[in-house]
Amino acid sequence: MDSEKSSSVERNTRLDRELWLAVKQGQVEVLGILYDRYAGLVYGIALKVLGNVQEAEDLTQDIFVKLPKSTFNPERGSFKTFVAILTRSRAIDRVRSRQRAAQKVSQNLSPELMSSATPDALEKHSQQEQDQTVRAALSELSSQEQQLLKLSYYEGLTQANIAEHLNLPLGTVKSKMRRSLIKLRQMLTEQSD
Repeated sequence: MDSEKSSSVERNTRLDRELWLAVKQGQVEVLGILYDRYAGLVYGIALKVLGNVQEAEDLTQDIFVKLPKSTFNPERGSFKTFVAILTRSRAIDRVRSRQRAAQKVSQNLSPELMSSATPDALEKHSQQEQDQTVRAALSELSSQEQQLLKLSYYEGLTQANIAEHLNLPLGTVKSKMRRSLIKLRQMLTEQSD
C-alpha cells in the first residue's frame, strides 16, 4: 500500500514538473490543468487566512493569473508545497494591505468622524473605494468580458454554469475569463502606479 502511495506521489510530482515546464515555455493553456489540480487547495488556504469568500476567490484567480511569472524551482520541492506557500504569503500580504488601507482612511478622517467611526465602518469605507476602482476598470472591458466576470464574481456562477448559461464551450469560457482577468489586473496595476 505504501509503495502504491509513494509511486502515486512520484507520478504527481513528475506531472507537476512537466506542466510547470510547459507553462514556462509559454503554453498558457496548461494553466487550466494546474488550476483544476490546485484551485481547491489555494482557495482553502486563502479563505482561512483572509476570512472572506470574495477575497479568497479573487486571490485564487490572482495566484493562477500570475503563476507564469512565478519562480518555482522543481528541484527545490513540490509544486503543491510551492503554491501553498505562495498563497499563504499573498494572503498575508493582502491582510496587511487591508490594515494599511484602514489606517490611511482613519488618518484622512476628521477627529469628530474618527471618534464615531467603528473598525467595521472604516473597513466598509475602504472596501467601497476598492469596489469603485474595480467597477471603473471593469467598465473599460468589452461587454462580453464584463458579462463573464460579473456572472462569476457578482452572481457566483461557476465556469461550467457560465458556459451553460451563455451556451458556450467550457474551454472558451475558461480562456476568455483568463484573458479578461489578465486585462483587468493590468488596468488595476496601471491605476495604482
